[in-house]
Amino acid sequence: MSPPRARRTPSADEPDHEELLARIASLEAENATLRTSAEPPRRRGGRGRSAAVVVLVVVAALLAPVAVTLAWARGLVTDTDRYVETVAPLADDPAVQAAITDRVTTALADALRVDTLVQNASDALDESDLSPAVKLLVRSLGGPLIDALRSRVRSAVASVVGSDAFATAWREANRAASEQLVAVLRGDPDAIAQLDEGGTLSVDLASVIEVVRQNLSDSGFGLVDRLPAVTASFPLLSNGDLVKLRGLYRAIDLLGTAMVWVVLALLGAAVWLARDRPRTVMVSGFVIALAGVILGAGINVGRGVYTAAAAGQVARPDAAVAVYDQVASGLRLATRTTLALGLVIALVGLVAGRSAAAGGLRAALTKAGEAAGRNGVLAQVRQGPVGVWLARHLTVVRAGIGVLAGLVLVLADRLTGGLILWVGAVAAVLLVVAQVLAAPEEAGASAEPEEAGSPSGG
Repeated sequence: MSPPRARRTPSADEPDHEELLARIASLEAENATLRTSAEPPRRRGGRGRSAAVVVLVVVAALLAPVAVTLAWARGLVTDTDRYVETVAPLADDPAVQAAITDRVTTALADALRVDTLVQNASDALDESDLSPAVKLLVRSLGGPLIDALRSRVRSAVASVVGSDAFATAWREANRAASEQLVAVLRGDPDAIAQLDEGGTLSVDLASVIEVVRQNLSDSGFGLVDRLPAVTASFPLLSNGDLVKLRGLYRAIDLLGTAMVWVVLALLGAAVWLARDRPRTVMVSGFVIALAGVILGAGINVGRGVYTAAAAGQVARPDAAVAVYDQVASGLRLATRTTLALGLVIALVGLVAGRSAAAGGLRAALTKAGEAAGRNGVLAQVRQGPVGVWLARHLTVVRAGIGVLAGLVLVLADRLTGGLILWVGAVAAVLLVVAQVLAAPEEAGASAEPEEAGSPSGG
């Protein structure tokens, strides 16, 4: 056995065991104090702000489909040029052409009184000296003669309806109908008095009839030269529809544009109040996209209801459905645009968020910028005042690019999917350029003060 070690006696200068424990406890307390002072202060009212963000997003989600619908309706009802451009393609629709051909043919045949003409001719033959066999033959030809006259008129009408002249006449007639509609909705008594019998708003086909009459006259069908003025129209809105629309017109006119700004303001306030702004931006984008999905479903449901109602009320349900589809085409475009806009915004929020994928993407851009900026003009820009300024204000520059892109989309006269893609692509390029040109030395040092001074604290 080895001899026991001698117990070392501490010198007078060394602290004893109790003193060491006291020093350790003191250091741990000091360390805890330093950690507490280094942590950012907790915000008061965190639950209240979170609840406010949720309420703002939910209200915006409820109002977004209404806002898009009102904006579309206002543009269609109050903007004559937009209305004409919307319904102009109907001039080439086979169902609409057939319905208009039927109406104009019936109007001309009634004005010509084809049945009466044939009957008068038959009566005149009865009083003539022709043999009974000839008279019987003429009477037997009465029905085919009536059909031949109607067929002649219908052929002339169909030829005109299928021509470029009809497309021009259709546009002008719909322009007049749109102007009359606005006047009726505003309560103009003269415009209301000019409605068709029963208070129906219709497209006047008088110009089409005049072209048909001229063509028949030129081809030797002289009966049309003695006709008085012939009227025919293509119905657009019944009296009941006009009454409903008049009740909604004030709301459409006042809220058609304002409601969109209200929804954007609600989502903007939610992003401003949120602690996790990128995540709230992503949620806001999904809210806007959801509005597009809801509208698309509503259009399809409305088409089914409209088709069922038209089946028992109009002579040509196929033409009525064609009109619905064409008028709703603008709203369908608005739904697709809304969906695309929402997805783009959601993608921006996802990329700017705190996820590993978003952080990896930003790190890759930074590394690419550093690699590209080691040599040449790009390096001089990064190391010069432009790069330093970009690094110090990179957060502000990013926000400015986003705000500018949003303003371009909001202020656009007609928002389309192509415009959204172009604006998104340009904004993405500008963000990449800003990230690449920012001086890395300054960027890291300036990011924390900017974020610390933001109202939401990140």
